[in-house]
Amino acid sequence: MAVWATTDKLAAGREELRKALADELVREALARGWIDASKAEGWLEKLEKGLTLREGWPRYHVGLKEGALEVKYQSTNLDNIKREVKRLKAMGLKEGVHFTVKMPEGDKMGYVSILKKGLSYAAWLSVYGEGEQRELVAEFVEYILQMAREAGDAVYEKAKEIVEEGMSRGSLTLKDFEKRVEVTLKLKGPEGTVKEVRKTYDVKVIDGSAELEESRRGRKSKIVEGQGGRKLLRLRITAEVDGVRCDYEITFGRYIRNKAEGHAYASAKAPGGREADAERFAAVIKALTGEEPWIYRMGNKIMMICGKKHLEGFKRFAELADAIERWLEETGR
Repeated sequence: MAVWATTDKLAAGREELRKALADELVREALARGWIDASKAEGWLEKLEKGLTLREGWPRYHVGLKEGALEVKYQSTNLDNIKREVKRLKAMGLKEGVHFTVKMPEGDKMGYVSILKKGLSYAAWLSVYGEGEQRELVAEFVEYILQMAREAGDAVYEKAKEIVEEGMSRGSLTLKDFEKRVEVTLKLKGPEGTVKEVRKTYDVKVIDGSAELEESRRGRKSKIVEGQGGRKLLRLRITAEVDGVRCDYEITFGRYIRNKAEGHAYASAKAPGGREADAERFAAVIKALTGEEPWIYRMGNKIMMICGKKHLEGFKRFAELADAIERWLEETGR
């Protein structure tokens, strides 16, 4: 009878067992030339440090690569990779959207790599999923955080940030949302002059919505399956700012280097004119996202620009989250 055990399973054993395996098995095999030095080094590192494995889960690598979080399971065993793909799909994650896969070939490693949006979405499912799916994905998220904690403070903080971001998605509703915010506006005027306005505003949101649209030769229409054109994300928000009720609109598109950017314009017809409308509009954006927009004066127009951090803030609201996620997936590269 043959008994098989992976190095991860052995590395999760008692210290005495790990030391004996390192000294009497791995180092001896290396000395006799049965395994190469790089493989022996990896095995020895696992056995000497030890691993904490959760029952039923394989060892996922969690670390930082060029400052970004890397979550990856690697194996030369085709069945093991297929098992993880099946498990991730059972959680509700989509291949190519939330994780990528490379099947092993010969003795070369294959892998399953969890993308940032995959971990974020898993965190959201751990709160808003249903039944057994929610339990499975909650266990997965907890396990990844455990692995991140063992990898060091910097890795854990990055993983925690992504998980918290995912859990907050759709956690709020626009209707009856209220907040007092202080906004500092720098409006560029003629010949480089700058007018700075700093005020505190009371913001109360009445309602809001989001939809995807298609822009073609300057014209906008709802997306038609199979037709080309730039896909846009349009956010509509109705709010009262210091008792003044207005309808606000922000349109996001992909621009230079596929960068997500939202544009909005102050209305001359709003109470108090363009500058007053720009102040109130900026207050609404900051109340909902925690970030002030960039504001520019172009001739007699005032333009507000939002970026990625604003989108992340808007995703916290149930009325906007699904459309934003869909737009990011369909326009991302």
